Amino acid sequence: MSNFEQKIFAAAQEAVKQAYGLEVGSDILVVEVPRDPKLGDYATGVAMKLSRTLHKNPMEIAGPIVEKLEELLPEADSITIAKPGFINFRLKSGALTALINQILDAGDGYGRNSSGEGQHILVEWVSANPTGDLHCGHARGAAWGDAICRLLEASGYDVLREFYVNDAGNQIVMLGESLISRYFEHFGKEYPLPENGYHADDVKEIACQIAEQDGDKWLDADPKERLEYFMAEGKARELKKIEKDLALYRVRMESWIHETFFYENNMERINACLKRMDDLGLLYEQDGALWLKSTNYGDDKDRVLRKSDGTLSYLTPDIANHVYKVERGYPTLVNLWGADHHSYVVRMQAALTALGYPKGTLSVDIIQMVRMVENGVEVKMSKRTGNAITLRELCEDVGVDAARWFFVSKDISSQMDFDMKQAAARDNDNPVYYAQYAHSRMCSILKNKDIPEFHREDSYDRLTDERELLLLKQMSEFPALVAKAARLRKPNLIADYILAVVKLYHSYYNVVRVNNPDDPELTNQRLGLVHALKVTLRNALDLLGVSAPESM
Repeated sequence: MSNFEQKIFAAAQEAVKQAYGLEVGSDILVVEVPRDPKLGDYATGVAMKLSRTLHKNPMEIAGPIVEKLEELLPEADSITIAKPGFINFRLKSGALTALINQILDAGDGYGRNSSGEGQHILVEWVSANPTGDLHCGHARGAAWGDAICRLLEASGYDVLREFYVNDAGNQIVMLGESLISRYFEHFGKEYPLPENGYHADDVKEIACQIAEQDGDKWLDADPKERLEYFMAEGKARELKKIEKDLALYRVRMESWIHETFFYENNMERINACLKRMDDLGLLYEQDGALWLKSTNYGDDKDRVLRKSDGTLSYLTPDIANHVYKVERGYPTLVNLWGADHHSYVVRMQAALTALGYPKGTLSVDIIQMVRMVENGVEVKMSKRTGNAITLRELCEDVGVDAARWFFVSKDISSQMDFDMKQAAARDNDNPVYYAQYAHSRMCSILKNKDIPEFHREDSYDRLTDERELLLLKQMSEFPALVAKAARLRKPNLIADYILAVVKLYHSYYNVVRVNNPDDPELTNQRLGLVHALKVTLRNALDLLGVSAPESM
């Protein structure tokens, strides 16, 4: 709800209480914007909802409520009743236009709210294996996760942004072996390239870099020492590229937790976790393996924690990882995982529940698949490299703004087609261009030398055009929408809001003259509206990690 809706809601609650002695909540009392703006700015159907309880006609019920509302809501210019029992509110012009100075005072902080104050939340996302470049599949989750964090931070939550580095296991051995093969190849020597290794050009590049740095000293080195070195060097260099690409994509991480961290000090954290589960009676041995009784907590089958050969399953250090998150002071955990991890969600939630953590400690948002499309045809490979399209190439081809917008404007719970031609277009068919163009139009007005410089006014009572009032109402909804989008973890709501605002603004710009040389007072007040709109739009775009250019 906007600030105005909240005021109307509170006043209507009190009016019902005074008129009928009833306490009503949001299940009965709903404040909304009428479909026909001629009816008013806001409306409620509470009288109709009360008809069954009071056994009266809604029109009769509405009368006493309106009488109380006229005393309780001084911001209202008129409160009327319409069949079959709607109560319509039209706000005083000053109540709406006072928002302009509120927005100008708040500046970059407009939209920020305290709905999440006191809540600590850890968001883990991307978490790609450090074995190659980030690709378009990672790009969707990377943009979505970053936008979630921006929304949460703007809503007062204490947020930790975390990347879990999967740097233990066979994939790192394969990376090391692949690098050694390419290293030998660099010196004209043979070394088998694993069939299930990494064959991409970036592995060749890293091998050449190591050869240039270290020379041929690893050709005759101890195989075990050589593999350890190439695994460590490969991880470090791949991770450095990932960090660089995320920075290009405007994704900020604050914490990098390595899977290998949980194997340090003789697996201290893992063993402590296993002991805790054993003390709780959650474990049993069967066929030489150690099992978790996860079926007792909602899983479809019990899960192996330690295999019969003595090695740990992937689940075991991951449980320790999630316990460590809570131990660091984050009782609410959010993970963004790919669609291939769907079945993994229940077992991780079951493990945390078994350990005594409240249900709801871990929430997982599943990122559905992305198809890259151009001219209606799926594009699977980069035209330049013949490999999968990397995040870096996508940013170069369509721009960071377009890439982020297209990924956050569609809910991640559904599969999407990313139209590369549309994303690269510089016209109004491209929604991010359409939004940014509105911002640049506002800037061009405010910087126009032929228009007097804006000066703040105490009142903006000349703003009476229907479009101006609609724009003010839309701006008033922004802080509450930010809070809602943060709570639901739905940045696409902000993208929808931006398009609604800019559509109305473009319509306003094409019909209403901001600059009226014969009426400087009206001109100044309209400049105030444009200033407030520019602040709101810039802040909304920033929540999505999209820039707000001043000229295009």
